[in-house]
Amino acid sequence: MSHEQTPAEPEVMEPTFWRKNGWSARVIKNEEDDGWAVEIRKQGLSEPALISPWVMGRDKKNPKPFDSTAFATFVKTASEVLDRSARQRDQAMTKKLSIAWEGRWYEVRLELVPDEYDPHALLSAIDDAGSTVAKHRVPANFKFTRDVANAWVRGGFSEP
Repeated sequence: MSHEQTPAEPEVMEPTFWRKNGWSARVIKNEEDDGWAVEIRKQGLSEPALISPWVMGRDKKNPKPFDSTAFATFVKTASEVLDRSARQRDQAMTKKLSIAWEGRWYEVRLELVPDEYDPHALLSAIDDAGSTVAKHRVPANFKFTRDVANAWVRGGFSEP
């Protein structure tokens, strides 16, 4: 996936499709029933950030047209969904343990680096002042337990 800045797409504000500030909302047929749904996408992402039910219009057949309030609400909700999943992904990629040794606390971290060609992990220790004391590259399948972290700290943070 490219991290280059893509030019902003032109704004569109149609009854069933809005695009503004890098977000788009499109009314689609709801696959669960005979109603409607809204698909919210963020520019640059291949999957929709959110799919949500959408209301019928007055004729009880066609979807209700978008308005700025509905669009803003969907974008806010989709942003929260993306933020939450990014936090969960970050938490799944990092394991942390607090280790005390010789009157100081260290946060020992194992951060997985999911490189397609060279997956690995980074083992690091941060002291109670927030300084990184040591950082070593380790195999992606490095066994990270409290005993291993304790031994590493007590051993002076030498390469594991």
